[in-house]
Amino acid sequence: MADLARAHLYISGDVQGVGFRYWTLKEARRLKLSGRVRNLSDGRVEAEAEGERRNVEELIAWCHRGPPASEVLKVEVAWEPLRGETVFEMDR
Repeated sequence: MADLARAHLYISGDVQGVGFRYWTLKEARRLKLSGRVRNLSDGRVEAEAEGERRNVEELIAWCHRGPPASEVLKVEVAWEPLRGETVFEMDR
């Protein structure tokens, strides 16, 4: 059985208006993760991802870099219980 995990992320820096949510969605789907990504009113991006632990960890590593136009200053990660979600979505 696969080692499954769920992470809740808060990404700070120049991460809104630079395609961060779109690229996170694309990367999460490539990694076959479920969850969501959205902008927060305080300028951060919030993401939740679950699936195979190594893939969740790969998404976390990607979030530290972000897409080319972004400048990530901080990524906060909290590990959470699985929810059994089946798709990765981007909230508008």
